[in-house]
Amino acid sequence: MRRALTNLFESVGLKVEAFGSAPQLLHAKPPEVPSCLVLDIRLPGASGLDLQSDLAKANIHTPIIFITGHGDIPMTVRAMKSGAIDFLTKPVRDQDILDAVQAAIERDRKRRDLNRTVSTVRSRFESLSSRERDVLSLVTAGLMNKQVAAQLGLAEITVKIYRGQIMRKMGAKSLADLVRMSEALGIGSNKPDAQT
Repeated sequence: MRRALTNLFESVGLKVEAFGSAPQLLHAKPPEVPSCLVLDIRLPGASGLDLQSDLAKANIHTPIIFITGHGDIPMTVRAMKSGAIDFLTKPVRDQDILDAVQAAIERDRKRRDLNRTVSTVRSRFESLSSRERDVLSLVTAGLMNKQVAAQLGLAEITVKIYRGQIMRKMGAKSLADLVRMSEALGIGSNKPDAQT
């Protein structure tokens, strides 16, 4: 089955790395390009579901497609709740597995793009001074300059200067950009009590 799937994937131009057991996979370096795992439920040693759990514990989020000749509803539910992309039963039609693999690779591409974006935003956020972070948090929570100034004991013009510096350092073109960046970082979501 492993050889047949390898041949199928290579026939459509996909790069394939096949593993004979869960330990082999766990000791291999995760790919640095969008990818997915096609796992059988029955593996030598630990099951595919156990491997899925081990990968999650190791913070490896490569999308997984399960195939099996021995699946049941509870097994399918467990796999899907744990993040599997698809659960296919043998015999698997070539087009079904190819469609599942393409969808999984696309999902991984989007996840990697999002991770890179968040990493870039986090790096920019870390370049802000403590006071700029305070201003950012209040501005993205929806407070106006006057309210931010009152909260922080600053002059309104000083808040405007900080806002300009924040926009430049964060690479934001608008307040909406800044809000999206803050949401990605999990900051500025709670609006403090405004003083007027």
